Amino acid sequence: MPTLRSASRGLQSPKKISESDSTTPTKKRSSPRSKETDALVCSSPTSPPSDDVFGKVAKCKIISSPRSSRKRLYGDEPTQGNKWNLKDPAQMKAVKEALHLATVPTSVACRVGEQNKIFDLCKEYFEKERAGSLYVCGCPGTGKTLSLEKVKNKLLTWSKEMGYEEPDSLSINCTSLTNTSEIFSKILQMFEKTCIGLTPLQRLQHIFSQKSSPRRMMLIIVDEMDYLITRDRSVLHDLFMLTTLPFSRCILIGIANAIDLADRFLPKLASLNCKPHVITFRAYNKDQIYEIIQERLKGLGYDVFDALALEYCARKVAAASGDMRKALAVCRSAVELLEADLRDSCELQEFHSVTFDHMDKALSKAFKPKIVDTILSLPLHQQIILYAIVNLFSQSKKSSTTVGELNRTYNETWRSIHRNKRTAIGAVEFTNMCQGLSDQGLLKLGQSKEEKSRRIALTVDSSDIAYAFKGNRFFEDCKHSEE
Repeated sequence: MPTLRSASRGLQSPKKISESDSTTPTKKRSSPRSKETDALVCSSPTSPPSDDVFGKVAKCKIISSPRSSRKRLYGDEPTQGNKWNLKDPAQMKAVKEALHLATVPTSVACRVGEQNKIFDLCKEYFEKERAGSLYVCGCPGTGKTLSLEKVKNKLLTWSKEMGYEEPDSLSINCTSLTNTSEIFSKILQMFEKTCIGLTPLQRLQHIFSQKSSPRRMMLIIVDEMDYLITRDRSVLHDLFMLTTLPFSRCILIGIANAIDLADRFLPKLASLNCKPHVITFRAYNKDQIYEIIQERLKGLGYDVFDALALEYCARKVAAASGDMRKALAVCRSAVELLEADLRDSCELQEFHSVTFDHMDKALSKAFKPKIVDTILSLPLHQQIILYAIVNLFSQSKKSSTTVGELNRTYNETWRSIHRNKRTAIGAVEFTNMCQGLSDQGLLKLGQSKEEKSRRIALTVDSSDIAYAFKGNRFFEDCKHSEE
């Protein structure tokens, strides 16, 4: 395995040799120390190589020192471009637009295999002039809809090049339907025919059963098919059965987030002879998320994110869901945090890209549990009750206590901060506060003849409460006083 020292030999820029020296070139020896230094300089993020002879090795960023055990994050990362001028409104706008979900990229990275599989199946249906169906499934934000749009455009181009009659195409989003059966009316509009005395479904079945049926191929993409799956199964079955009629030329592609179709619906569709080909889009991994974001920002000409910040985002989102939409939202949030720091900070701090701290704040905000907002909206005394019960359970290793015991812990917490300068709430008001927390689903309050003997337990994770109070000056003071 090449060492840093051996790699540095490949990084040495060849000196121009004059014609007079060409016969007897002089050899200049360099110390190992200088070679290591040159290697680091060539790969430094702030000193991009200016000569193409460095090749691929020069494109690697050394994040850590040669003695560190931490490996390089991404060996094929491109060299840094120009610095981002954050004071330029046009550049800031360009960054936000590049990271916006509405911005359609020119190519769909990391989905070539899935697109080729869909295209090959559709091409086979075209060549045989017969109907068929596909079911594209995967978690949200995995590029299903965008990939299908690219496949559709590629299919239309291919049909023209091969001399086929251009197919009719229709895209339907099921969330826009007032009722599930309306989907047949949408398809029938492609034929511009009325259905007097017949329902839209019956009219379509009649059209696809006649020899005089149009020979032109049809491409129907049905997005958000979950709506049909959960609301009305008969509509789903009737839709796929349109591809089994003798003179049907319909290629039906359904897109949905449900990946358990094989267990719930494929057996039934198979018995109806309309089982679709299933193509699954897996959640994006960290390398794919990193690559897609870099691809979106490639045309800007300047670096937007620190390498560590972008890698942290990719790892976090991949571990949570692999949702690319979430990753883009986090990146935009980090850019907005940077923009706010530049606007509000009084310090003479220079920023040239989104830092790790900006990304950390954006990720914390994006993956904050909903219960945290509820806790933060509570009155101070109810927050102290939650803080007290978490401390009590962590010290005693118990999962429940009594109202009386919690009241004593609450009073100790209050006195540790205010040092008897202010009085805490009374016992009756304390019980009412606990009842209010129980009504909001944060505590479970039992029954007893005496109020102070009523059992009380948490119904939320204590880590969510700790997260909500993280960075709160009041509770930080409580922690220091307890120590």
